[in-house]
Amino acid sequence: MTDKAAELARREQAARAAIKNGFDMEDEESGAAMFVAFHLEELPPEYWQEQMETARPDPAAVLDILELDEHWGEEDALEYLDFTLPGKVTDYVISVHFDQKGKILEISMES
Repeated sequence: MTDKAAELARREQAARAAIKNGFDMEDEESGAAMFVAFHLEELPPEYWQEQMETARPDPAAVLDILELDEHWGEEDALEYLDFTLPGKVTDYVISVHFDQKGKILEISMES
């Protein structure tokens, strides 16, 4: 595994943990909560049934099916990791912003 691939894997794991650890559906400022609430409202029950075997999943469980959509940054740095739902059903992502040392600075919902 190359250094960049290893760093991507490390940051992906850290990002997923931070998304889950900071998840609170009552926090209206939370990017992850906004993402989940929006998609639970907008996507049909059939989508959730297909992905999660339930027509109305628990909000926190939605985080378990997130896929890494892309990673990007200045000069090909791993500055941002964007996560989204399977099946290309949305233009929105949960974006995790890292500093140069790999510390998470922000988690937000982006389009």
